[in-house]
Amino acid sequence: MSKQYDVAIVGAGFTGLTAAFALSKQGLSVIVLESDSSVGGLAGTFTFSDGVALEKFYHHWFNNDVYVPALVKELRLEGDVVMLPSRTGMYFNGRLWKLSTPLDLLRFKALSLINRIRLGLFVLQVRRIKDWKTIEHLSAKEWLESLCGKTVYRVVWEPLITSKFSIYADAVNAVWMWKKLVLRGSTRNKKGNEELAYFKGGFGRLAQALVTAIEKNGGTVRLNTPITGVSVSDNKVTALHSTAGDIDARQFLFTPAFPIIADMFKDVVNPTWIAALRRVKYLGNMCLVLRLKQSLSDMYWLNINDPGFPFVGVIEHTNFDAPEHYNGSRIAFLSRYLATEDLVWGYSDKQYLDFALTHLKRMFPDLDRSWIIDYRVWRAEYAQPITERDYSKYLPGSETPFDNAFISTMAHIYPEDRGTNYAIREGYRIAEILQQRIL
Repeated sequence: MSKQYDVAIVGAGFTGLTAAFALSKQGLSVIVLESDSSVGGLAGTFTFSDGVALEKFYHHWFNNDVYVPALVKELRLEGDVVMLPSRTGMYFNGRLWKLSTPLDLLRFKALSLINRIRLGLFVLQVRRIKDWKTIEHLSAKEWLESLCGKTVYRVVWEPLITSKFSIYADAVNAVWMWKKLVLRGSTRNKKGNEELAYFKGGFGRLAQALVTAIEKNGGTVRLNTPITGVSVSDNKVTALHSTAGDIDARQFLFTPAFPIIADMFKDVVNPTWIAALRRVKYLGNMCLVLRLKQSLSDMYWLNINDPGFPFVGVIEHTNFDAPEHYNGSRIAFLSRYLATEDLVWGYSDKQYLDFALTHLKRMFPDLDRSWIIDYRVWRAEYAQPITERDYSKYLPGSETPFDNAFISTMAHIYPEDRGTNYAIREGYRIAEILQQRIL
């Protein structure tokens, strides 16, 4: 790899691929290096033995998202987007509750009438907040209890926050929840039902379409190429060290999680910057993908609010995208966020399946092991950045100690939470900065 590129990008998630696409359209020579065997990052796909392709981790986007549809349109793939209604619910106190519409909320008798009203009014209170920095010093618990009361928090919000953030549940700030509620509240149609969008064949197909466009523009995407370190001189990065040799470029972009970037730079940079990268904490995710002969329920997204269940949700994908697209089988994702030090993280795939089914049968007593056609367990070590109180004050910016190196990661998608839509937004943003540096 003796060629010098205009830009070398580490990571073929949607931020890295979008940046490469934008830069390659300007005639710049771009190379993307990805350590995995497929593109898309957390939106990457896999294939079952009969050719059915699916995301490793569940994905959709919202009908109020802007950046995904714009990219899809630019790639001339609008015909591959489907808008679908979603059915959401909650598992609490041993039963399933539908929560797809305002009327469902009024029927949610796990709360008293006065608390159902408080929960409904809470949405209006959320929309009144215009400056998220006014609540960034509060934890999600402090903020939610002050608006909804302790009972609503205990029944509705605490189980979700605990499942999502595990050992960091009390540390996550109010902004994370506020932004989630603001975005979700504006995704409903005129009837009050939520509508979501999906890309036919999965988001991995969209990522591959980006690769095709990058290569058509003269760019290069290399898989199975981990970056092991960097060379620097005179406040500039001069080369990336990879398992396939050194890569030279004029500008560099790093898109993996902060701890991975810290490991790449640890021997060549001021320890203070490395410490700032490591200040942001992460949780891992284990996602069990079940391919079933029968459906578990009629809900797409089922939040688990019952204490003692180890999952943040059961997402039955084929209650969103039709089973016919998966050879008639039913697809369910079971998501668990946890610290990688947790003993469960070290379970074998078989152990994790057994562990999951024990709990899943408590929710769906008719579930039998014979329903399982196939399964996969996927792990992401840095799946969820933890946005603690005053996160914006310690979040590292896109600039690095080197004049020609920038970072743009999932942790920068703030105050929004991680998501493909905002990863694309960040890709365009950082590409503009890099282009200005070169041209």
